Amino acid sequence: MAVTVRFIGTLRNSSGRSKTTVKIKNVVSVREFIRKVVEGHPKLKRALIDPELDDPRPNALILVNGKEIGVLNGLETMLKDGDEVVFVPVLHGG
Repeated sequence: MAVTVRFIGTLRNSSGRSKTTVKIKNVVSVREFIRKVVEGHPKLKRALIDPELDDPRPNALILVNGKEIGVLNGLETMLKDGDEVVFVPVLHGG
């Protein structure tokens, strides 16, 4: 099974690509999927995952098939073959 991943803006630079396909063995949660995506990509992990919270949501808007995961089941949203996940960076100001 495969899930398409798109990286927007600065996350494209951190990942080194704008789009990729990730193979999964079976249905997985967004949380598990993100762990797989950042595995072996320390630059992407630093850009995507908040180190104190171990959570990507402070740094990225996450869409699954065009819907923000907050209106689905959050990080526990289940992904299946053919789904598309989009990571959009969140800019912080001060």
